[in-house]
Amino acid sequence: MQMPKPTEADKQFFRSHIPDGPGMEVKPMFGNLGAFVNGNMFAGLFGSTVGVKLATDDLAELATIEGAGPFGPAERPMSGYLSLPRSFTTEQATLWINKAQAYVATLPPKLKK
Repeated sequence: MQMPKPTEADKQFFRSHIPDGPGMEVKPMFGNLGAFVNGNMFAGLFGSTVGVKLATDDLAELATIEGAGPFGPAERPMSGYLSLPRSFTTEQATLWINKAQAYVATLPPKLKK
């Protein structure tokens, strides 16, 4: 399985769209980045692709937008996540990342092992 590497510009773009707040963290994952709230990932960077974890209704809505698709390795896309279309404006990307953060913040905190 080939793991794409994000550029510094990709990482900066991703970090600039992640809201600040309690329980928020951005950390490296397999050479890419993940954004977490209370230990649960709500957004990820896979190469230059941003993916978000959404509630069922929002996931269905995002799936209808041209350019959205599976997130993660083609051989094993991440369940519950979709990639944001590359055509999205900064405002559109921020909107969907915020929806993902708000949804995942409702999930039980992930306990550290």
